[in-house]
Amino acid sequence: MNSSNFTKTIFECMRLKSLCFWPLRKSFCSEVHRTDSWPQRVFSGIQPTGAIHLGNYFGAVARWRELQDGGANTMCCIADLHSITLPQEPLQLKKNIYQMTATLLACGIDPEKTILFQQSQVPQHAELCWVLACHSTMARLAHLPQFREKSASLKEVPVGIYVYPVLQAADILLYRLRSLRDPQKKMSKSDADPRSRIELMDSPADIREKCKKAVTDFTSAVTFNPVSRPGVSNLITIHSLLSGLSPEDICRDSSGLDTGRYKLVVAEVIAKNIAPIREKVIHIMSKHQYLDDVLESGAEKAVRIARETWNDVKNKVGFTYLL
Repeated sequence: MNSSNFTKTIFECMRLKSLCFWPLRKSFCSEVHRTDSWPQRVFSGIQPTGAIHLGNYFGAVARWRELQDGGANTMCCIADLHSITLPQEPLQLKKNIYQMTATLLACGIDPEKTILFQQSQVPQHAELCWVLACHSTMARLAHLPQFREKSASLKEVPVGIYVYPVLQAADILLYRLRSLRDPQKKMSKSDADPRSRIELMDSPADIREKCKKAVTDFTSAVTFNPVSRPGVSNLITIHSLLSGLSPEDICRDSSGLDTGRYKLVVAEVIAKNIAPIREKVIHIMSKHQYLDDVLESGAEKAVRIARETWNDVKNKVGFTYLL
C-alpha cells in the first residue's frame, strides 16, 4: 500500500470510528479491499470516566454481550488512555478502572469468551497512535467531529484532545437514548448534570427522582412520537428496551395515566431491571485480586495479538525489514 492509500485508510477508519485489529492488520499487509484469511475480530472500548448509563448499556455493552455469546471473536478495552485527554485524579481513575471492569463483568462480559483488558497495559496502542499521528495532518484532525465536540467547551485545548481521534481506533456506537433533562441531546456520561442519565449504579431512590424530574411536555397523555414529543418518547423507549414491550403496547397499557404517573412506572421498571447488575457490581468490586487477574490475563492476550500487528507496522514504515 502506498503512502497516499495508507493515509486515506487511516482517515476513513477514524471517520467511521470502526477500526479494529483485524482490518488494521489487513491494511498494512495488503491492499485495503483485498479479502484474505485473517480472522474477524470485534473490538470496542469504553472510558473509565463515570458509571455506565442506560444508553451505554443498550447501545454498547448489551450488544457486546450478544456478539460474545453468539460466538464472535470479541475484545473489549477499558480505554484509560482516552480518559486522560482531560484531567483525572489518579486514585479516582484507578477506582474507576476497577468499577468499569466490575460493571462489564456484572453485565455479562465473560473474560473466558471476551478479551477484556486495560488499554494502557498494551503498549502497542500508544506506539501505533504515534505512527498514525505521523501520517495525519492538523487540518484533517481539526475537521473530525471527535475533536470539534470535545474542544468546544474548553478555553485551552490539550494536545491529547487534538490527537484523540487518532487513538480512537475503535469506538462504541451509542444507542441514542436521549438526555432526561434535554431530549434534544443524547444521554451522555460527560453531561455536567447527573440528572440527565440513569446510571447502572443508581439506587431506586435516585432513579425515581431522576425520572420524576425528566423533561417531557405539557400534554398529559402517554403517546409515542419521537419528533414532536421527544421527552415522553424517550421514557417509553427506555421502558420498551427494559421490558421487551413495544411502544404501542406501552401506550395502550398506560392509557389511563398522565405523564407524571407514567414516570413513576418507568422508574419502577428501571429499578427492577438494573438492581441485579448493581448488586453484582458491588460484589465484584470487593474482589480486587480477581479484577487484577482479569485485567492482567486480558492484557497478555491482547498484547499477543497487538504485537503481530505492530511488527507489520514497523516493517511497513521502515523501523525493521522483514523478508
